[in-house]
This record gives sequence, C-alpha cells and structure tokens, in this order.
Amino acid sequence: MEKVVDLRSALELLKNVPGQLIETNEPVDPHAELSGVYRYIGAGGTVKRPTKIGPAMVFNRVKGHDDARVLIGLLASRERVALMLNTKPDRLGFLLNEAVKNPIDPIVVSNDHVKAQEIVHYADDPGFDIRKLIPAPTNTEEDAGPYVTMGMCYASDPETGESDITIHRLCLQSKDEMSMYFVPGARHLGVFREKAEKAGKPLPLSISIGVDPAIEIAACFEPPTTPLGFNELSIAGAIRNQAVELASCLTINEKAIANAEYVIEGELIPGKRVREDQNTNTGKAMPEFPGYTGPAIAELPVIKVKAVTHRTNPIMQTVIGPSEEHVNMAGIPTEASILQMVERAMPGRLLNVYAHPSGGGKYMAVLQFKKSQPSDEGRQRQAALLAFSAFSELKHIMIVDEDVDPFDSNDVMWALNTRYQGDVDTVFLPGVRCHPLDPSQDPAYNPALKDKGISCKTIFDCTVPYHLKDKFKRAEFKEVDPRRFAPELFE
Repeated sequence: MEKVVDLRSALELLKNVPGQLIETNEPVDPHAELSGVYRYIGAGGTVKRPTKIGPAMVFNRVKGHDDARVLIGLLASRERVALMLNTKPDRLGFLLNEAVKNPIDPIVVSNDHVKAQEIVHYADDPGFDIRKLIPAPTNTEEDAGPYVTMGMCYASDPETGESDITIHRLCLQSKDEMSMYFVPGARHLGVFREKAEKAGKPLPLSISIGVDPAIEIAACFEPPTTPLGFNELSIAGAIRNQAVELASCLTINEKAIANAEYVIEGELIPGKRVREDQNTNTGKAMPEFPGYTGPAIAELPVIKVKAVTHRTNPIMQTVIGPSEEHVNMAGIPTEASILQMVERAMPGRLLNVYAHPSGGGKYMAVLQFKKSQPSDEGRQRQAALLAFSAFSELKHIMIVDEDVDPFDSNDVMWALNTRYQGDVDTVFLPGVRCHPLDPSQDPAYNPALKDKGISCKTIFDCTVPYHLKDKFKRAEFKEVDPRRFAPELFE
C-alpha cells in the first residue's frame, strides 16, 4: 500500500482504488461552478438534494489559474478516510482515540529543501494578489468572496509559546488581506489572538493548504479532549507513527507544514476589523455545515498577508461547507472524544459512536451501548450526558443496543420505531449552550431562549429496558457464506 505522507501520496493511493478519485480536464470557473459540479458528484452531507457520496475530484483546468489544480471531496467519504488512515470505517473513532493518548510531537526541518517553498511570492512584489495566486472557489453565487476552507491555521500563544492548529472560515478580501471567522469561545487560536490584541501586537499566522489528510482530521479536535496548549499536530504524528515536519516561515516568526501545497504567511492585525461581505453586499458568508448559508459577519479580524509560497504546479484543496467532508472532519474527532470520555467512566459498555451526517458531524451522535447486567440500566443515559460533556456542540443523541448498527440509519430508525416511546424515553436538557450556526437556536424561533446558540439538548433512548431484553430479540437467520452464491458481490 502507498505510504501517505502528504496530499500527493494520498492521491496516488486513491488512484489505485476504483471509484475513489476522478479527474477532469474540462475548464471550470472557481466562482460557484466548481462546487456546483461536485454537489452532484460526491458532496453528500447536508447539501441540498440531489447529492450523494462519491469520489474525490480533481479539476485540472481552473479558469484564471493556469498552473494550478483544485481538489475537492478528499474526505467526503468515510470509506475513503479509513483507506487513507489505514483502518476500517467503523474503527476511525478508536484510531483517533489511541492517537490522542500516544501523541508524537512535530519536528522542525531545515529550509533547504522545503517543498512548500519551491516558489515564493512576497507581498511587496509588483502585482502581488492572493486572489490571482490562490484558486480559492466560492461555494455559491451569493458567497461573500472566494474562501480558503481547508487552510490549516497555525499560530502560537504569545505568552507561553505553545502552538496549535485549527481550521477557520477565511475570505479573500483584497490583494493582501483576508478575514478570519472565529466561533465564539471554541478555538484555541482565538485565545492567542485575544492575548496578542490586548498587548497591541500582531499575531503571526501560517495557513497551510493541501496536506496529509491525517493532519486535516486531527486539526478538528476540540476541548476538553485537546485542552489549550495541546498541539493537534501530535495526533497526526501518532496516526502516521511519524512526526509531522514543520518549516520556518520566510516573512514571519512562525512555522508551517513543510510539505503543504500552499502556505500563506501573515499576521492578524490588532484592532483591525472588516465586514465579511464588503465586496458583494449580499449579507451572506458561505454555506455552513448545517446546510444553510451563514450570515456575513459585520466585523471580523483581518490577516495581513506577507507572502504566499507553494509547490510547483500546486493543488488547491477545498471543501463544500455542508458536505460529507465536513461530517468526517468534525465527526470522527467527536466520536473519539466521546469514546474516550465514556470509556474512562464506565469501561466496556459503549461499543461505538457515530457522528451522524444529518448533524454535520457536530449536532447528532448515535451511541451503541451494551447493558450486561441489571445495574447497567440507566447508565446508557449517563453515557449520553458524558457525550454532551465531551463535545459541547452536540444537540441530539440517540442511544441504541448492541444489536443495532449505529452506522446504518435505517437500523437506527428501526430502533426508534420499535424500542422507543416518546413520553418515557426522551430526556430534555433545556437552556444549554450549543452552536450558533443552528438557525433554530435563536430567540426569534423560540422566545424562551435567552440568547442565540442556546439549545434544548435531547436524548432519545432507543434501548430496550434490561429486564425486557429477552422480549426484544431480533429474528435469527442461518449463518451461511454468501460468497459461494454471489462471489462477484464480495470481490
């Protein structure tokens, strides 16, 4: 099997697996058209129907960007993510959980042969314009501008020097400025920025685009699993059993991923803000993971770009906001966080977790729980409460028994229909902080809500009461080897 160390080796791996990667030489406009095409090919997730889960796609001819290609949908299939991380789809949460427990810190390499710096464009070069250098698409025709949606933002705490990596909504605003959206209270880089701004100093920041998919998944862990000061690059190192290589930036005092396709070097400017849709005045930002277009923010922090470096014939990587790609990036770390929290409290009872696509990987989780003795009754709900603690942005949890496949929505719905009574199996937790991008979490929708982002979290307990388990046994079928009768289906 091809060893994956960067984006290009990941693509080489996928080329050898039927149905996982396609390319097109048809010219495509990065403004809305590229995402419009992929909506039908393989976006999935909460994207407006019709859509489906399909292959990753490379556009080789992008209008206005002769020397670049654009990749979309790399992580938009759980099967594909498992393939690139060398595990099985239903074991991804366990893989990441083990990686969190056994981190391998990144290392800094010499700048002599850094792939990400093969070609260098400085901001003071004549004609420098990030909009011409970076083929960042828009998801729709209403977007506030071209967005970098798969940029690994790397910065360091100005007081402690501890570094962290996260993914943010980054809009190209002018030839050398980008806006940066921070979900309130949810990102470590937000703490770094606030500290630097309080001191009146810029915060150096690198944005690495087109990297090893293990880094993209690891970057999506959140507290309490990875507290402030925990560098998620160490999780990617553990997944690969090899330290992530960083290189010193050329214009700022920060590091970047050495084998990235693109690196944007810049600084978050203290006190400077910009209206996100200043160039379009649509009032819209871009489609977000719940499936709706997010509103443009009136005042966002500004990154002043100092340089753009990239590999020869670089590959720009992008994502459709509500796609299955977001589901996997956000959801698989969520699964790992829940597995870790519950296993610590009640070992051996939580068999698996699935962050369901309908919640964008954030809002909904299915917990597969095993009751082995009478005293386990009620613990399934305790596990759900722990899951809410492990991942604060969860809104709905469905709990199913060990004979229900949490990854099969039809099976989960079967449990809801035959092992659930709304008046006795529903637990409401009103007035709890969740996620501001859910449009139903708004006082205009529910006047009882005190603030936007406050939700009623709900547990749907679709497990059979322990004393009735014998009454709810599924029909047993004879065990046979189907390969004898239909070998072509199992090749």
